[in-house]
Amino acid sequence: MHVTPTATADATPVDVFVGIDVSKARLDLHVDPTGQTLSVENSPAGIAQIIALLATLNVKLVLIEATGRYERQLAADLLDAGIPITVVNPRQARDFARALGLLAKTDRIDARMLAAFARLGHHRRVAERTSESREQLEQRITRRRQIVQMLATERTRLEQLTDRLTINTITKVVRVLEQQREDLDRQIARLIESDDDWRNKSQILDSVPGIGPDTASTLVGDLPELGKLNRRQIAALVGVAPMNCDSGTMRGQRHIRGGRADTRRTLYMAAFNAMRSNPVIRVFAARLKTSGKCFKVIVTACMRKLLTIVNVMVRNNEHWNDSLARTI
Repeated sequence: MHVTPTATADATPVDVFVGIDVSKARLDLHVDPTGQTLSVENSPAGIAQIIALLATLNVKLVLIEATGRYERQLAADLLDAGIPITVVNPRQARDFARALGLLAKTDRIDARMLAAFARLGHHRRVAERTSESREQLEQRITRRRQIVQMLATERTRLEQLTDRLTINTITKVVRVLEQQREDLDRQIARLIESDDDWRNKSQILDSVPGIGPDTASTLVGDLPELGKLNRRQIAALVGVAPMNCDSGTMRGQRHIRGGRADTRRTLYMAAFNAMRSNPVIRVFAARLKTSGKCFKVIVTACMRKLLTIVNVMVRNNEHWNDSLARTI
């Protein structure tokens, strides 16, 4: 463990902002503006040392990067200790570092950069404690998505083979993966059924033409903010909001970027189905096609339209209604 303590002569508590760089083995902490640093193992004992240090400070915000899973225990324990934290996309943190001219990258530099990023105050969405059932739902949906991807890969391999023995080995793997997918579907459905809010959301989403039970379950797990944000915020969160690309008199082409890629892929398939089976989305897509829009623009617009509709439905606790959907 490495600690660099500093003290202030002023008895008034100093508002501090903390950056923590997370890796599989280590946690590196930097306190802004006091300059304190702490490097510990990424383990329960190491996290306890961090919490003990932060308990002596007037912490306004702790900023950490999303690593996929290595930050989860740290975030959960900090929230349990009543310490406000925000988890940011690593790309945002790296872009901020480049803007500061910090081209070098070490764990300590990253922790210092995260602390400076936290001080800016742009992170309005402070993290909330994830319930055990929410964690289970997210992991099961993630695992189902991985199995679907593996199934697609194995089936593609089958198309290229002629040897019977090789074909049999892949066929066996496909059967196992299909069974696991079916088991997960049942487990996810059972988990959603056990929660009144999830069950209600799932039923509302399932009532939309083009969205089936599996897609509804995935959206419930991937997009808990559904019904809680306005149309612009939810579109930006998923990554279907067109971003301006203008400079001076130049007006560039709008593009979507950022957001939750997995959720966007789920929404893409739902919008693709809705363009054929949903009366509102079908008419909307036809109007765009008549005006000369390309398919990519049409399907992206349909994704945003569909997301806007279901966001209002969940917020108002209303099932699908053609007349209502046309007004959204």
